[in-house]
Amino acid sequence: QVQLVESGGGMVQAGGSLRLSCAASGRTFSNYAMGWFRQAPGKEREFVARINWRGGSTYYAESVKGRFTISGENAKNTVYLRMNSLKPEDTAVYYCAAPPPYRLSTPNDYEYDYWGQGTQVTVSS
Repeated sequence: QVQLVESGGGMVQAGGSLRLSCAASGRTFSNYAMGWFRQAPGKEREFVARINWRGGSTYYAESVKGRFTISGENAKNTVYLRMNSLKPEDTAVYYCAAPPPYRLSTPNDYEYDYWGQGTQVTVSS
């Protein structure tokens, strides 16, 4: 069983930065891709960023491209989401997720089996 625990959320002003962390346990980290999703109040959950460990390919939603960076550290079993130039519309609960092992990451949340509990990010104008 895989456990994912997010941290690093908080409240910032527009233009500020945050770094989210997702610590994984109960798995061989390098066998998994990882993704970040978010859900704002009254909206559906949406894809934010994803990474494939083999080759390290990264992908981003258009709305965050150039502002957010996903990265991982195998030795710590942790994936990060660095968020710069934050906007009020980035306000949401952010979740990290992992698909089954050896699967490539996708932007579709239904293809992810393991989810963290979420961390709140609030950006004030």
